[in-house]
Amino acid sequence: VVFSNLHSPPIDQLTARSSPLQIFRSVDRLINMGRGKIEIKRIENKTSRQVTFCKRRNGLLKKAYELAILCDAEIALIVFSSRGRLYEFSNVNSTRSTIERYKKASASTSGSAPVIDVNSHQYFQQEAAKMRHQIQTLQNANRHLIGESIGNMTAKELKSLENRLEKGISRIRSKKHELLFSEIEYMQKREADLQNENMFLRAKVAEAERAEHDDQQAAEDDEMAPAPAVGGGSSSGTELEALPATFDTREYYQPAPPVSMLAAAAAAAAAQYSSDHHQTALHLGYFKVDSGKGGLL
Repeated sequence: VVFSNLHSPPIDQLTARSSPLQIFRSVDRLINMGRGKIEIKRIENKTSRQVTFCKRRNGLLKKAYELAILCDAEIALIVFSSRGRLYEFSNVNSTRSTIERYKKASASTSGSAPVIDVNSHQYFQQEAAKMRHQIQTLQNANRHLIGESIGNMTAKELKSLENRLEKGISRIRSKKHELLFSEIEYMQKREADLQNENMFLRAKVAEAERAEHDDQQAAEDDEMAPAPAVGGGSSSGTELEALPATFDTREYYQPAPPVSMLAAAAAAAAAQYSSDHHQTALHLGYFKVDSGKGGLL
């Protein structure tokens, strides 16, 4: 089977011995035969843009794989989606090794004049334009949310904006009520804890006051209790009742004299004894024996 047209080279004849690569090329050419020229510009529809990105990305990875196989070239491919997701391809150990090789190669030619890539310059210009467009869109959306720059909006756009604002206000109120309920629940729990702590402290204070009152009562009872008898025995109730009404303890209890007074009294008694003994001896000196009478004179 041969496929050919006026604008593309003839397609190889497919047979039972055709390789998968030949079949793939023939099918790819057949698919691209009826396509017209596509204008290269940013796709505004987000869904279409994502679908196109997936298709083109797969095609780019496939082309890189084919080029690496057919030409035995070292290829590293890095792709970042609009959402920041990374896609990479390398026919060697890793993409990093290819990047390191590129750095070494570019460092060896650093003495030469820098080469400006026109395609890269155009790419960055397009990216800058897209970023400016996104910033302008976000600024307009913010103005619409606060009621500014709505003079050129249609009734349908105003209705859509109103619905968005109502939904946003509803979510804000729901979140506010949730926070308020949570705060109230916390305060109620805190109040219960404080009440329990207050009751515990009151019980502690009452217990301390009761213990202090008991100690004071015991001290008063000890002060009012009668003193024990001096001889080691205890006075009975009948002995206390037998005492006269005008009983005065001062008449029965005299304090012991000081030690100095006792010493002075003992010295005086010793001196008196010594004087009496001396006088007796003197008197004995005047006695004489009467031998006739057999006695003392």
